[in-house]
Amino acid sequence: MLTSLKTAYTDTRAADLAWALAREPLPALAVLDLELDGAKLQLRLLGASHQVLLEEDRGTCSETVACMPGSSTPLPLGVSKRVGDWEYEFAARVETLSSGSFAGRAQELLALVSDHPHGLAGTFPGSPHAFTAMLAQSVDGQVRWRTWHAYPQEGQLVVTRTRVGVRMPATL
Repeated sequence: MLTSLKTAYTDTRAADLAWALAREPLPALAVLDLELDGAKLQLRLLGASHQVLLEEDRGTCSETVACMPGSSTPLPLGVSKRVGDWEYEFAARVETLSSGSFAGRAQELLALVSDHPHGLAGTFPGSPHAFTAMLAQSVDGQVRWRTWHAYPQEGQLVVTRTRVGVRMPATL
């Protein structure tokens, strides 16, 4: 699903993004509710990037990647931790592209996500290449999502991937 977001483009630098787990739901500009193998997943586009809410019998998980005033947790390259009965893994990278490459990559990603039944993308006013996009899937009992945050004025694309799966008991 592709939507035009009716808000100012608030997070204007990739370096301003922060990461947080277990935040309460923030006001969303667009939402996609999904059910993947019994897990309820809500993809949320914010005025300042994204939030994913996961709910299952074993508990809940909330991931937020956004410009969060007062946040002391910058966007990490990687995180692996236990969240209740789950193993949570997060990774992020920043791609710096030339203006021509950036425009092509933006069009490719928006086409991929907007046509996917588990995809949500929103473009911001002012530039057709200013967007946040999210894509979710379930693979082998794990819920996974990828996100893309585009900063055309910097030629930067922030790419994240997350995997949440059941913690396996230790074996001897």
